[in-house]
Amino acid sequence: MKRTMIASLFLIIACKEEKKEVKTDITQPQTEEKIVLHNESNDAEAAQKWLEKSIVDYFKADIGNEEKNMQKITTKDYFEYKTDAINVDMDVDGSLTEKEFQNKWKSRFDTDKAGVGIGFLISAQDWDTIEIGSCDLKLSSKNEYIFNVVLTDNSFKAKYPSVVKVVKENGSFLIADVLQDEPK
Repeated sequence: MKRTMIASLFLIIACKEEKKEVKTDITQPQTEEKIVLHNESNDAEAAQKWLEKSIVDYFKADIGNEEKNMQKITTKDYFEYKTDAINVDMDVDGSLTEKEFQNKWKSRFDTDKAGVGIGFLISAQDWDTIEIGSCDLKLSSKNEYIFNVVLTDNSFKAKYPSVVKVVKENGSFLIADVLQDEPK
C-alpha cells in the first residue's frame, strides 16, 4: 500500500511539472510576435522620416535635375507612370492621349488619381518653399507603407494633399505611388 501511495505521489508530481513545461512553450511565440511588431513599427517610422526628407530635398534641389531627382526616390514603374501622366496630350515624343494612358496603366495604378497634366507631388508649376504640413501613417503591411501627406507652400498660401505609398526594396525606401486629386 505504501508503495502504491509513493508511486501515486511521484506520478502526481511528474504530471504537475509536465503541465508547467507546456505553459512555458505556449508563451514563447507571443514574445516573438511582439518583437516583429516592434520592428515593423521602427520600419514605418524610418519610412516616414525618409519620405519627409526626400520630399523636402526634392523641392530644394536644382530644378534642372528634377527628372533625375524624381527617378532616385521612386520605383521604376511609378516613375514611368507619372512621366506618362504629366505628358498626357502634350506635344512631346512618346506622349499618350488620355485614353491610351488609361489603357496602359489602369491594371497597375488608380489612373483617376494620377495627377494627369500636373507635376510630381504638387499641382503648381511654380513654388517657393515646399514644406511638410503633415505626414501621417495611414496603413502599413510588410515592406509597404501608406501615408496621408499634406505639402504646404506658405508664400503661395497653397496646400497639396495626397496619399503616398512607400515600399521597401533592397533595404531602401522608394515612392511607389502618389494619389493626387487634379485641381478644379
